[in-house]
Amino acid sequence: MGSTINSFAVSQLGSLISKFRWDASVRHRSVSSRKLIKFRADSSRVYGISAARQNENNGDLSSSGKTLAADYFEGNEGANDAAEILQPLWDDGFGTQTFKDYLEIAKDIVRPDYGPPRWFCPIECGCPLKDSPVLLYLPGLDGLGLGLILQHKALGKVFEVRCMHIPVFDRTPFQGLVNFVENAVKLESASSPKKPIYLVAESIGACIALSVAARNPVIDLVVILINPATSYSRSQLRLLLPLLEALPDQLCTMMPYLFSMTSERCFHDLGDSVKRAMLNISGFSLAEGAKEVFRNLAALSQPLFGLIDIMPVEFYTWKLKMLKTAAAYANSRLHAVKAEVLVLASGKDNMFPSEDEGRRLSDTVGNCNFRCFKDNGHTLLLEGTVNLLTVIKGTGHYRRKTKRDEVSDYVPPSLSEYKLAFDKILGYYRLATSPVMYSTLEDSNIVRGLRGVPDKGPVLLVGYHMLLGAEIYSLVEGFLREKNMVVRGLSHPEMFTKNFGSKYAESSNFDLFKVFGALPVSERNLFRLFSAKSHVLLYPGGVREALHRKGESYKLFWPEQPEFVRMAVKFGVTIVPFGVVGVDDIVELFLDYNEQMRIPFLNQQIRQQNHNAIKLRNRIERTGEEVSHQDLFVPGFYPKIPGRFYFLFGKPIETEGMKECLKDEKLTKILYKKIKSEVEKNIAYLLEKREQDPYRNILKRMAYCDVSMHVDHVPSFDT
Repeated sequence: MGSTINSFAVSQLGSLISKFRWDASVRHRSVSSRKLIKFRADSSRVYGISAARQNENNGDLSSSGKTLAADYFEGNEGANDAAEILQPLWDDGFGTQTFKDYLEIAKDIVRPDYGPPRWFCPIECGCPLKDSPVLLYLPGLDGLGLGLILQHKALGKVFEVRCMHIPVFDRTPFQGLVNFVENAVKLESASSPKKPIYLVAESIGACIALSVAARNPVIDLVVILINPATSYSRSQLRLLLPLLEALPDQLCTMMPYLFSMTSERCFHDLGDSVKRAMLNISGFSLAEGAKEVFRNLAALSQPLFGLIDIMPVEFYTWKLKMLKTAAAYANSRLHAVKAEVLVLASGKDNMFPSEDEGRRLSDTVGNCNFRCFKDNGHTLLLEGTVNLLTVIKGTGHYRRKTKRDEVSDYVPPSLSEYKLAFDKILGYYRLATSPVMYSTLEDSNIVRGLRGVPDKGPVLLVGYHMLLGAEIYSLVEGFLREKNMVVRGLSHPEMFTKNFGSKYAESSNFDLFKVFGALPVSERNLFRLFSAKSHVLLYPGGVREALHRKGESYKLFWPEQPEFVRMAVKFGVTIVPFGVVGVDDIVELFLDYNEQMRIPFLNQQIRQQNHNAIKLRNRIERTGEEVSHQDLFVPGFYPKIPGRFYFLFGKPIETEGMKECLKDEKLTKILYKKIKSEVEKNIAYLLEKREQDPYRNILKRMAYCDVSMHVDHVPSFDT
């Protein structure tokens, strides 16, 4: 049922919602079949239940109803035409719509229809990938269901998106809304029991989502909360409720202006506005003073481009009263929430203390992760700076089945994510390091670029890990830019734990590692990647190499056992050994592991941080090798005038036809040593040749470049 219902999409949101019950007919489009569908509005259904019947049941949905698609869809030949994969740098459409689009559509759908709550599917979402999970969006205080409008195109590629709309004149109580969403969840779970159901909820919608999750602990839910209203008791809004009840006539006419001040990007800070509004009111009575305060607030805040004026004042008072009930109901049931939860909080939310609430929920709810966006306001998803799909992928919360598969559930980076990472976030880093890549052809000639790296997988890139893994960004970007190819990097499992993520809750940029293909190193993941014919990046030296000591630059710390060779031979993988140099031209190491362990408080800190950390090689080999003991720590370093990064990918080693290595351990070790030797040769070659690069120093590169010259085109040494 999940895929059929999502094929229903609204061709005109205004027509669907403002004329849902009165028009003789409403036109909808089936995204899958590309046919216009026509059905009578007097028998129109939401999840198979007529609007009239919904109204009678106070929003409660009966599971006995038929689906809308079963009743009205004629021909669905294209239903199986959904794509199975997305190509790297696909167009996610993020940024093509703005807050202005939200306002324009909102003006149309707030027209009164006096109908009950309902679901609709935005036409912009299009047709998702095959077997995509359902995403139910629960709106915030406005109830319009348009809060994902900037996210529709991106989310629609990997989710069947359905948005809840609560008409402005609807007065369904909070419990009725919970029942409405709960029954939709139960129907979806019964139809697709092996797929998760996503609840993306803002503000008061988060209270509904938590309540549904608490009441349905056995249903596989992924709950994403954006600035949840569970913090109502600690918000500024709670102070208005007593005034609202005591002076309804004086306050009601000014309530819309208060709600218009929740977006940091569009309006002044609420606290400052209240302070300014309360100036010069001495001498007024309580009633007159309240009127004067809100009159000043109205003058200080711009009306929401006409939207505020067309919303009934009763709407705002009703929502404010519902907030108290919703927050209390949800908070009393947090202990029963067993779902997978992700909390996204704004650091400049003027309506709720969302950052503190996100941390509280992260500590209270068992399976809960938290991310904070310091510079955003209450309307996090409408401000144009946060791509929700990127956040979901980066926090590891996207999956199509009961358990996440790091390979089959991976969604490659989109073009907007590429630009965000490598132009905006890492733009100056790319400029400073100006990486240059060389590869080796079959005839052993070295050429600039990646022509020597095979396009057809499976391919295993095996190489040297520079200090702090400084080369990873450049390597991943180079393959995407030149070969439109994602390199799946096998990383330390500790990077994917909740404890590690909580340390970087305010630095969501770290999640970009996962967006661009990083996954925990394990035999299972390596097996799955080879089976999928992927390009895989592996560092046998691991953390020990990336956190090397003084005097150990460009020294390999590989284990004695050939950990990856046997599996590579089994799949006939092409192994490409590579070397990279340049970090010593970027930073200078001044406080390494040995020196930190001699400082008492740093020694204690490192031991505490690593007490419960995953010891990767301690699990797979118990040897006396130094590489088996990999404490995680942050070395002390200082920057230098930047030099340049150099990569050399050696001649590919074909393992097809080497099956004898599977039976003879000596042959396996010989191949392993050959790979290691090639990496060392590549490093030695680069260290020698970089001395001949006239543009090794950033000052010379800057002098060479003009505004039209890309850093990747700056010349380097001749091979």
